[in-house]
Formats: sequence, structure tokens, C-alpha cells
Amino acid sequence: MTARLNRRDLLKGASSLLSVAALGGFASRNTLAAPPGSPQDTVLTQPSGYPSIDQCLQRAVDDGTVAGVAAMGATERGLVYEGARGRARAHSGEPIGPDTIFWLLSMTKAITATACMQLVEQGMRLDQPASEILPQLKAPRILEGFDASGKPKLRPARNAITVRHLLTHTSGFTYSIWSDGLSQYEKSTGMPDIGYSMNGAFAAPLEFEPGERWEYGISMDWIGKLVEAVTDQSLEVYFREHIFEPLGMHNTGFLIGSAQKQRVATMHRRQGDGSLAPEPFEINQRPEFFMGGGGLFSTPRDYMAFLQMLLNGGAYQNERLLRTDTVAMMFRNQIGDLLVSKMETAQPSWSNSFDQFPGAAHKWGFSFDINTQPGPHGRSPGSVSWAGLLNTYFWVDPVKRVAGSLFTQMLPFYDARVVTLYGQFERALYDGLQRA
Repeated sequence: MTARLNRRDLLKGASSLLSVAALGGFASRNTLAAPPGSPQDTVLTQPSGYPSIDQCLQRAVDDGTVAGVAAMGATERGLVYEGARGRARAHSGEPIGPDTIFWLLSMTKAITATACMQLVEQGMRLDQPASEILPQLKAPRILEGFDASGKPKLRPARNAITVRHLLTHTSGFTYSIWSDGLSQYEKSTGMPDIGYSMNGAFAAPLEFEPGERWEYGISMDWIGKLVEAVTDQSLEVYFREHIFEPLGMHNTGFLIGSAQKQRVATMHRRQGDGSLAPEPFEINQRPEFFMGGGGLFSTPRDYMAFLQMLLNGGAYQNERLLRTDTVAMMFRNQIGDLLVSKMETAQPSWSNSFDQFPGAAHKWGFSFDINTQPGPHGRSPGSVSWAGLLNTYFWVDPVKRVAGSLFTQMLPFYDARVVTLYGQFERALYDGLQRA
């Protein structure tokens, strides 16, 4: 039986990667009007044109795979699918829908990378030492292990951390959820986990020399700090002015208002018997810093506007956020001969071990996982994707010109039944597009 975790534990676990209820209602663009200021788009095919998606979402609610789920699909011409099943909150009857609020967690990273690449377009150099912008990165230390008393053994790093290293998770920074070493370091030193949104978390050591391997970690939180230093704005303000307002993402941000809080999906946890139980969850709303690696909330409809911008080469509804060549760069391999490795869990209550493409080589861009072979459910080689800790997922296929996302709110991450549902949705979306 999984132990029930308190709010502090929930905030801690929320850091590292990356809330929905009982059976019931269906919501789609046909049944829910967009709130004022929501991004508008043309639905090319109504959800009834994808009955197989509707059916797999309903089955997932009926059989207890999820308490609720929302799914979105788009091509370069516009939205093609928008649907949901289940209820948004554990103790009320409102249906989950495309304007339900979800905690994005690590789906925040793609937005932080977009902000960083806007600065690269303005002249920031990818291969410059990050310490030229953030002096606290000038003398990083590497964790080599622990002595007999449990005290950490540290040595100075030989290599400088560059902006590129931070964007590609080759900096040496890790996450405790997938690192026994960093988990032990936090316990032995009392250093807060990054999920508490406390600046003390930036005292974390490296676990390898910058540039020498790929390992998922807090690098994008450092990129958030970098964006703030270069722009002299908080991430909350910079994102709002340069990404969210141009895209019409009026329900996305780090800080959540009272009215929005009533629309947040309830988080659930998979129990030992396979059932789901609701648990409280909320990203720290009085943070010492805004987590560029995982602090945003959003809606499926808002996030799809962001994905459509990427799919369309940096532009969306007459607003251009990035140059086309910049987006192409973000979608290319940026780690050379290095490979994205399986993330072995160190904290099973928060995450299962994670590998999107087991047995296949995959690379990393700015800041996405890239499958080098065809995906098992329809996506092309060279597609980019990632996920959030509460079992939210997305991909962008620049070859077939398709983007998709699936939203739940549940732990542990990479739930096998949700992953199966994600694959069924992806396959049904591609199949439907072929028939259209």
C-alpha cells in the first residue's frame, strides 16, 4: 500500500519531472464554450469523427485507468480533435474538459526553452559559459560519493557549464527522483529538493562532468534563472508578455487565481490494488523562485496553442514567437554522439522508471526527446516529445505535421496503463487523419 504523503512531500516530489475524478461526463469543443480571451481555432473534424478516440478515453475511465482524461490533436491547418472523459474534481460533478486546469510540471520545460531561444535570437551564445550570466555557476562541484560517516565527497569540475549544456541536460545536474546519489545528498545535507521552490536547491552538486553524458535534472530551472538575469524580469512576467499573451494562453502561469483554483483537476494516486485515490496537490504558490523546469499550470487548450506554434515553425495566428530556423534547431539532435538514457527510478512512489523508446536510440534537442526511429503508434522519426510528472504527455511530428497531447493528473509517473492509453490515442489520431 502506498503511504499517503503530506503537502510538503507532494511539493517535493513535484519537482522532478516532470487531478481528476470519478466516472462520468464528456466535454468537447461542441459542449464547452471557450472562456473570454481563450485562443480560438478552427476544429477541422469534430470529436465524433474520431469515435475510436472517444471510445478509448471512455474505456480508460470505465476501467479505472484514469479518473479523468483530456486529449487534443492538431495539424498545421488547425485542431482536429478535442475531447475528454471523466470528472474534473473528486467531490463535484463538473465534467473534465479542454479548459480544466492541470499542473504541467516538466511540460513547463519546452516553454522555458522557447524563452531561452528567443534570447538566442537576440544574440545570446549557446556555447558561452553560463557563469558569464549566472556567476553562481562559476565553480561547480561534482559529487563523487560519500565517506564512511555519510558525508558527501566533492571535487571541482574540470569543464565549464555552458548554456547548451543546461538546455540539453548534459550539465551534470540531476533530479533526486532518478538519482540515488542526489537523494542521499539531500538527506545528508538537508538541502531542499527543487520542488519546494526554495533557492537553497540550487546548491546541488553535479554528478558528472559537463558535456560528458545526458542525465535528466534541474538544468532547465537554471535556464529559468538565466532568462530572468538577461531580461531583468521574473519568469512569470516574461512568459506572460512574450509567450502567453501572444498565443492567447490566458489560463497559463506560475501563480493561480482563486477562480482558476476551482477548475484545477484533482490529483490521484495509483494504489497497490490498482485503484485510484485522490490526494491534495499544489505547486508552491509563495515560491522563492519560479521553476522553469516544472512550475507552470495550464489547460489542454492553452498548451495546444503552444504546440501549434512549434508545429507551425514558431508562428500562431499571426503572432511569431520564434524564427522557423530556430524551431528547426530546437527539433534537431543537440547532444552529438551522446544518447538519452533510461531514467531509473530512485523514488518509486513518485515515478516508475522511464524510457519512451526502449531498445531504440533517442536524442535530445532544445528541450525535447527525439525519436530517431518511427514511433510504435504512428509518429515519424525526428518527432519531439516529453511529459510531466502527473502523467501528462505531448508530441510534435514535424514530418507528418501532427501534434498531440494527453492530460491526466496522477502518480506515480509513467503509469503503465496511462502509457497504453497514450499510445492508443496517438494511433487513433494518425489513423483518423489518414482516413480524412
